[in-house]
Amino acid sequence: MNILQINSSARRLQDGQGSVSTLLANEVVAGLVARQAGAKAVVHDLSANPLPPMDEAALGALFTPADQRSPSQQARVALNDALISELQSADVIVIAAPMINFGVSSQLKNWIDAVARAGVTFRYGANGPEGMVTGKKVIVVTSRGGVHRGQATDNVVPYLQVTLGFLGMTNVDFVYAEGLNMGPEATAHGLASARAEIAALLGEAQAA
Repeated sequence: MNILQINSSARRLQDGQGSVSTLLANEVVAGLVARQAGAKAVVHDLSANPLPPMDEAALGALFTPADQRSPSQQARVALNDALISELQSADVIVIAAPMINFGVSSQLKNWIDAVARAGVTFRYGANGPEGMVTGKKVIVVTSRGGVHRGQATDNVVPYLQVTLGFLGMTNVDFVYAEGLNMGPEATAHGLASARAEIAALLGEAQAA
């Protein structure tokens, strides 16, 4: 099993403090590794090592023929190529996706923009768009200060369902850690609920 873990919080996790989404994503990956002999994980901490945004320079590099790219353009495309290769090679993708102002973090958006490439991870066929990143299991850990699950204020889950599905990843489960800024009791409840969801998912993974 090849696992790709994407930590997209603006906060780093240090000594168990900081990013709750990263903490819980780490627990998901640790559980998967413990249950699958030979499992290996590639981890990207986009807070420690942020990706560049999809700007004019990046678009220029991508749309310039390969044999005409400048050294800086070659390096820019090579970065995205490496991220796409990791995604294609993964059996399981674990994404730590905290809610930032009702949406995903800029760190996660930059990763999505890096791996979404026409003709490589999706294409347009006779029947419309076709995702090319198929056969993957995705687990998204989303943390929130308030309680937004199933409400109009939750733009994280619908966005990721559409975006991942567009790329071909339709087997997606979400783990919710909510109420984290609503006091100690709510925080404890949110963490306990998330860990119960993780335990259930890991049980399913073991059974499979």
